[in-house]
Amino acid sequence: MTPQAVEALFTRGDGRYLFARWGRPIAPVVFGVAEETLATVKGACEAVVALAGHKMAETDPELGANLMVFFFREWGELLETPNLERLVPDLGPLVARLRVAGANQYRFFRFDEGGAIKAAFVFVRMDDELSTLPAETIALNQMVQTILLWSDTAFTDRGPLARTPDGTLVLRPEIAGVIRAGYDPVMPAMAEDASHALRLAARMGAVQ
Repeated sequence: MTPQAVEALFTRGDGRYLFARWGRPIAPVVFGVAEETLATVKGACEAVVALAGHKMAETDPELGANLMVFFFREWGELLETPNLERLVPDLGPLVARLRVAGANQYRFFRFDEGGAIKAAFVFVRMDDELSTLPAETIALNQMVQTILLWSDTAFTDRGPLARTPDGTLVLRPEIAGVIRAGYDPVMPAMAEDASHALRLAARMGAVQ
């Protein structure tokens, strides 16, 4: 990928560059799915975390679970989830906006003092569109989009996944490269200057 293409992945709709990765091991919990789907979601999380060279944990010492994934049918169900409004600010207005927009997914992040990701909340509304997709596709897509703080426009035109000629679901190689470079120990956990994209592109070249 060119440095410009990498920069676009972390340049938000308002023109601001912002990169962040997880600063602590990821301790996931999944709500609203059957046991077999739970294994699929956690398997996708393990695969993406391994790709990044990051770590998982059974629990987070501060939060218990720091990656919460919710599957549901209607946005209003979130308002019935006990204590969720304490974790996600302005939950009521957020649900109202997502409902009006007809959204089927949303990700909310919390950050530590250094700007690294310390928690994420993934909301997936299983509408008619998502209900036609295999569980592995949904799970892998969500985990890829949660492992880094991508731009809100990063995957508008093209998602992070692809299928090989034999139908196997895979992560696009260039996106995998960005994830690996983003978690390189020499790279910062958070960056707000677009020059960071040049360093990411250089790290991708070094790995290849």
